[in-house]
Amino acid sequence: MREILRRSITGVIYVVLLLGTVFLSSDAFDFLFMVFGLACLYEFKKIVRLKHYYIFVAYLALWWVFIYLIQDSVLITILMLLTITVDLALLVFLFSKKEKYFTKLQKFIIAVFYIGGGCIFLTMIPYKQNDFAQFLIMGIFILIWVNDTFAYLVGRTLGRTKLFPSVSPKKTIEGSVGGLIFALIAAYILAMYETNLTLWEWMTLASVIVVAGSLGDLLESKFKRIAGVKDSGAILPGHGGIWDRLDSLVFAAPFAYLVLNIFSYVS
Repeated sequence: MREILRRSITGVIYVVLLLGTVFLSSDAFDFLFMVFGLACLYEFKKIVRLKHYYIFVAYLALWWVFIYLIQDSVLITILMLLTITVDLALLVFLFSKKEKYFTKLQKFIIAVFYIGGGCIFLTMIPYKQNDFAQFLIMGIFILIWVNDTFAYLVGRTLGRTKLFPSVSPKKTIEGSVGGLIFALIAAYILAMYETNLTLWEWMTLASVIVVAGSLGDLLESKFKRIAGVKDSGAILPGHGGIWDRLDSLVFAAPFAYLVLNIFSYVS
């Protein structure tokens, strides 16, 4: 009971902080995810045993340049394609049964593009020209939370078939399907309030976010399993680290950004 209470209190504070910055100002939102990115990089750095602090300098430089300086869509597209390429390479690592040892350079590239790039594109998503689409980014958070919550509840109630036991023994196919179904229901409801996207676009976005987010969750689990740790950190009582909370969003962000570009929503 005490553990459930601790997780609930931490979860409420996390959600209030997240949504509070979204509706406070775009600068507050930008700053929060810059800090979240640094926290994720710190946790990733410890898990993969990456020495030195060059990744923080590279991330901050990349974040500052692409959030505040560069408006060129070609350069942003190049960064997006590099980030997605690294993510796809990590999926090969995820599903490979062979042991993989990353070099220092590979760890650096993964840190900068997988985590750094993910946080940058998560920050970019709500911007359309000079507007800050609060309800769009809030909707994306809701889709992730709904999927995570109902994947857990359905999996715990009806789950029988293991999804990926070698990486995450508790996740089930039934839970994953249940999370997707409820996320699509949430997308249907969101389409009534955030009308800049059509119902079909919300449904497509939800599907991409759920699939990519679930893969991101499994990917983090594999990194942790190789490192022999349960959580990426302990900053969030009952929830682990910041990377534990953002693994789905960080991996899904560049794919969501790509989909929104296809919808001609993100400038």
